[in-house]
Amino acid sequence: MSQSNVDAKMTPAGLQGTTVLMRRRIAAAVLNIATYIALLYWLGTILGDQGWSVIDVLIFICFAIAAPWSVLGVWNALLGLWLLHLRQNGRHLVAPFAAAGDQLVPLQSRTAITMTLRNEDPARAYARLETLMLSLEKTGEDLFFSFFILSDTNDAQVALEEERRFEDLKMRYPRFASRIHYRRRETNEGFKAGNMRDFCERYGADFEFMLPLDADSLMSGNMIRRMVRMAQAYPKLGILQSLVVGAPTQSGFARIFQFGMRHGMRPYTMGSAWWAGDCGPFWGHNALVRIAPFRDECHLPVLPGGPPLGGQILSHDQVEAVLMRRAGYECRVLPEESGSFEDNPPTLLEFTRRDLRWCQGNMQYWQLLDMKGIQPMSRFQLIWAIMMFVGVPAFTLILLLAALKPLDGEDLTRFPAQSAIAFYLAFLALYLAPKLAGFLDIALTRGALARYGGAFRFFSGALLEVLFSFMLGASTTLRTGIFIIGLAFGHSVVWSGQSRDAHQLTLEEALAGLWPQMVFGGLLFAIAAELAPQLILWSLPLTLGYVLAAPFAVFTSGPAFGAFLKKTGLCAIPEDLAPPPVLTTLESVTAANETLLQRKLETT
Repeated sequence: MSQSNVDAKMTPAGLQGTTVLMRRRIAAAVLNIATYIALLYWLGTILGDQGWSVIDVLIFICFAIAAPWSVLGVWNALLGLWLLHLRQNGRHLVAPFAAAGDQLVPLQSRTAITMTLRNEDPARAYARLETLMLSLEKTGEDLFFSFFILSDTNDAQVALEEERRFEDLKMRYPRFASRIHYRRRETNEGFKAGNMRDFCERYGADFEFMLPLDADSLMSGNMIRRMVRMAQAYPKLGILQSLVVGAPTQSGFARIFQFGMRHGMRPYTMGSAWWAGDCGPFWGHNALVRIAPFRDECHLPVLPGGPPLGGQILSHDQVEAVLMRRAGYECRVLPEESGSFEDNPPTLLEFTRRDLRWCQGNMQYWQLLDMKGIQPMSRFQLIWAIMMFVGVPAFTLILLLAALKPLDGEDLTRFPAQSAIAFYLAFLALYLAPKLAGFLDIALTRGALARYGGAFRFFSGALLEVLFSFMLGASTTLRTGIFIIGLAFGHSVVWSGQSRDAHQLTLEEALAGLWPQMVFGGLLFAIAAELAPQLILWSLPLTLGYVLAAPFAVFTSGPAFGAFLKKTGLCAIPEDLAPPPVLTTLESVTAANETLLQRKLETT
């Protein structure tokens, strides 16, 4: 057989057979479609038991729109558990390139570490960059790396502080001085994607790879070195995305959120990467990117029309992954929790602001579904990103329609209540499946419970996180649904800096941002109390978070709550209990910089 015929049956980097990936994708599609159809059939037998009313039809349509994302999450998690615990070579099946990172091969390629800033706290950002530099220095191969601070800051005072810290960093580290660069653009054209595009066109020819970081990103030098080794071994590997986990935090809200994300992420990512294969995700940071094809082939289109859905693409990362794969390069995710961190939003309000930015960007993908030349899997990934948000208003509407169900004139004594209750419980299980799979993964992994502080602390934290997730889901769904409706009328988010440090929300701040949730929740309870009081108790997991949205936001942002969780070890992640060197270095660097700043202030 000729080499060309062999290559034609492999993915671009030669990592897997295309037939193998096709079989996986067909299997995943069959599992998801069969589950989806079964749920629709089951719901249809309940709603159509006495004929179809207008409310029945609307509930059925809303569920049909909202369910795919949950079904996909179930099977990703179950496939991940199968790979992690029932297959001896699960990592190789998902990430056949990973072994190259463990080989003691010297680095040969130059890599640019880029940190994009826009009105962020310079002290936090520079401390993370400094920590990363020191971690790379310990590998003995830091000379292959240069560092770029790419600022889009338009706040004059913040810009001055960025420049001051840049000069200070160079002065304190003469070994790195010639490899540290600062550039600030006068305009924010193209947002973060435009910032990265400007870097590639100015400096990209000097490097083979770049590693984009956000202002809250942190990676260990060893992890970066391993990723470069992997990319060196496979020249057609265009984007290598690390699995980013939350860093230890003082915020009670972020602590619980990232505890849930942490244990649910590994099986979910393993499952999705098993069938996504060479068309993997790009999250825009903590990833290794091959510059030449990115610069030449990943130009983002400008969408027709004006904001919010036209113009520059906001959620650029997934589109860049699609374009990279179209150019003949693979996009892969490394499903390992090792040496790649970010800070999660410290309060409910910051969390919802981030969600709305993603939502607006993902809704722009509607105009990209007919993009020419992209892989079928890549096209599905755009749909998948849309599904992440499009079902939210449908799900919210289901709750309202369910409360109004007694008005459709059916004989409630003949209503199939047992089947309806069973369906409701099955849906809750679907909603929780990735989390439950994560709990099971930790329980089945030798030594994992000890890394989380022991079985009692882990499962107590898991129970708290499940309750938290119901409250969070209710608090965010309505706001996202309202925002999606607002997009049709020209409402848009403002793209600027984020608040990343723990801070106490006042009740006034929470009410200003969350009063619609509380009004909606009160309306649901009032309707249910009038028409079907027995529904109130059953609905609490999905509805209590509406009426308590503001108090929930205030309580979870409180320093006392965060301190309680830290003291008791509840919702601790492994890095809380045994911080890796890169995190202890960050703590030392932050403390030293604060001391130095205090001395300078005292001197002046």
